[in-house]
Amino acid sequence: MQAGSPGVDQAALRGAIDGLRETGALFYQRGWSVGTSSNYSVVLRREPLELLVTASGKDKGRLGPADFVRINAQGQPVMADQPKSSAETLLHVAAAEQPGVGSVLHTHSVWATLLSDLFYDDGGFEIEGYEMLKGLSGVATHETRTWVTIFDNTQDIPRLAAEVRRRLADAERPLGHGYLIRRHGLYTWGRDLDEARRHVEIFEFLFECLGRRLTLAADRPAAAR
Repeated sequence: MQAGSPGVDQAALRGAIDGLRETGALFYQRGWSVGTSSNYSVVLRREPLELLVTASGKDKGRLGPADFVRINAQGQPVMADQPKSSAETLLHVAAAEQPGVGSVLHTHSVWATLLSDLFYDDGGFEIEGYEMLKGLSGVATHETRTWVTIFDNTQDIPRLAAEVRRRLADAERPLGHGYLIRRHGLYTWGRDLDEARRHVEIFEFLFECLGRRLTLAADRPAAAR
């Protein structure tokens, strides 16, 4: 990442880089971003829209200061001599276009991958009644439910981004706080990096609860059900 790059406050840029590096190290330790999987972004400015996105093929547990790309609303780099951005950059743009979104995070956990496959034919699954739901922005009680939509995995990212964009604008079937891609992982967002990171933590906790509950139910003796 070039020092003195135009259009963005340099202190804010350095803060975004530091925050994403810290996030990568945390998610790697938790097993949510292993290998070179996952990608993260922070909105640097809205007019015109510009994001800082992790570069492609980088170990998220060891991100360096230069492992980031500044991209515009078309997912294109805004400066020369930058590394290649994530292949899924347009999915970050689609979410960041929404009012109030300041950061988008994508992880590849075991539970998200398994549940996205198990419930794909249903179009998603519902999570209800857990106290940790209150960790999602705007949720004030455990007596609530959230639907997690699952999109099919594809290498045609522009098409998937267009589909996600349509669902984000659909008042009757809102995506809420995030979505899954089949056999792939979680996308979620927040008004800033801290909120987006909290949403990852909440979703991952809830996914593990659901997955373990299904496992326990399957192992439970029939007479005890």
